[in-house]
Amino acid sequence: MSMLEIKDLKVNYGGIEALKGISFRVEEGEIVTLIGANGAGKSTTLRAIMRVVTSGGGSIFFEGEEITSMDTQKIVNKGIVLVPEGRRVFPNLTVLENLKIGAYLRADQAGIDKDIEHVYSLFPRLKERHWQMAGTLSGGEQQMLAVGRALMAKPRLIMMDEPSLGLAPLVVKDIFSIIRRIHDEGVTVLLIEQNANAALKIANRGYVMETGRVTLTGTGEELLNDQSVREAYLGKSK
Repeated sequence: MSMLEIKDLKVNYGGIEALKGISFRVEEGEIVTLIGANGAGKSTTLRAIMRVVTSGGGSIFFEGEEITSMDTQKIVNKGIVLVPEGRRVFPNLTVLENLKIGAYLRADQAGIDKDIEHVYSLFPRLKERHWQMAGTLSGGEQQMLAVGRALMAKPRLIMMDEPSLGLAPLVVKDIFSIIRRIHDEGVTVLLIEQNANAALKIANRGYVMETGRVTLTGTGEELLNDQSVREAYLGKSK
């Protein structure tokens, strides 16, 4: 049984088919990446899993249980969280307040305090700036805060939508090493990333999406070495 299984998922936006019946799976303990051009339907896929958008057909299973019609709060309770594109931190709240919001469904105060310290161990810069308004952080720090806030929900599956978008190359390197570390600590990762090269290097498996369909799948290494993938997403020289 896969941790997450998507079967023939369809999503329509005002008459436009954003997802045309996609199927894929994520096994427990994997890093899986979805790659594709803008408009391929990658973000829509994550939003449909979280039920931020309503699917127009197909099924979503998490650990064997169908969650297609479950409300978002229940899905978070099951252990799935989304780090949205564009970070979406609360700019007028402090770093610490943002982290606490990530734990809003939890009542175990001692556990929450312990997990805040754990997030600070992953992101020492957040500890240094715990009193600072999130809106005054750099883009990279806001991304770290968005990931830290998601971890406060104690997810079993963390989904990340373009975590490196708009960040400097050195910061991107940091973000990818954090993704590896989160994965090493036992969290399964589903990743959408424009930086296909970096994503495929850390992924167990990848799926290529084109205009609402999955067109190719393989291990990270297979897709890195696939001629059509290299030409479309990695640049011919890489």
